[in-house]
Amino acid sequence: MYNLLTPGPTKVRQNVLLARAQEAPNADLDPAFYALYHDTCEKYSAFLHTKNPSFLLSGEGILGLEAAVASLTEPGDRVLVLDNGIYGKGFADFVTLYGGTPVLLTCDMHRAIEPAALRTYLEADHGFKYATLVHCDTPSGMLNDIHALCPILKEYGLLTVVDSVSGMFGNRVDVEAAGIDILCGGSQKALSCPPGLTMVTVSPAAFAVMQARRTPVASFYCNLLAYKDYWENQWFPYTMPSSDINGFARALDNVLEDADIFQRHARIASAVRGAVTDAGLSLFGENGYSNTVTVINVPEGLRDAAILERMLKVHGILIAGCFDVLAHKVLRIGHMGEGCNAADMLAVLAALDETLTHLGRPLRCSLPEAFRARLASA
Repeated sequence: MYNLLTPGPTKVRQNVLLARAQEAPNADLDPAFYALYHDTCEKYSAFLHTKNPSFLLSGEGILGLEAAVASLTEPGDRVLVLDNGIYGKGFADFVTLYGGTPVLLTCDMHRAIEPAALRTYLEADHGFKYATLVHCDTPSGMLNDIHALCPILKEYGLLTVVDSVSGMFGNRVDVEAAGIDILCGGSQKALSCPPGLTMVTVSPAAFAVMQARRTPVASFYCNLLAYKDYWENQWFPYTMPSSDINGFARALDNVLEDADIFQRHARIASAVRGAVTDAGLSLFGENGYSNTVTVINVPEGLRDAAILERMLKVHGILIAGCFDVLAHKVLRIGHMGEGCNAADMLAVLAALDETLTHLGRPLRCSLPEAFRARLASA
């Protein structure tokens, strides 16, 4: 097995795997399972600094994004899509799919969205039902300041939908301080759980808009209203994946027991970025770096496939390339969740150092030594 250091899915701790191996109850009928689900969701909401209810949906993180859009959007609704990356732009497809009209505020994908630019835009046009925003756009590693941007959107009366699938657990999220109406997460990123669950946290204001719809939600599986009263009614819209939720509950407890989680992600991420630039490589972004993923430009004259292949076959380490407009242009190292530690980063940087040297791209200094120095001075 290889060392998994991609920006998701991530490595999974043994106690999470064991939790998933427990005997499965009847998730439709067992009151104890409803209690586990409810208590786990409440713990998750508390971690996000909110009393808004959270729900675990059976499906990879993209399900939560589509469910948010499906549940809010009616035909003809104008929706502001804040776009400075592949996933940011991708929200427009969901809006169109459910009959809305996406209006893109497109910004430089090398930089985080500027609050001042957003305010200027909204002064001229704020006639939108809601706005979508990506916290960490995983392909580029770009981190947008949701705690600065969402309050501006709220000032102009917009509901806010935030994708923090690859941002949360490695970068702090405060739902109440930011004013987030629907927050979406995924199990397979910095939480370090296997793929299969999406987490959605919903404000009373968002539920009120859903309940006031003139037309029914154009989906069964993506209808967040179907989950709203599950606890009171002891009823789910479909059978919950109990093994996945057992694992999620254990992974969440791992996070809650880790007092250093955000500081460690910040230290490791900063040291990786510093080592990369010290060695003469370039980062994709100009600012707004996420603490969960580092994105490096493929050195001129080299192919991403050759780098990735040698990393895996010779060193047993899997990192990621990219897709869409960034296909073949960048390399992505995940330092999130269980992979966010010095030993794993030393291993990946040593392997990248050897690989680039072997492929004819000498570095200004040793990547692992530069990482050690950066970490020691942090």
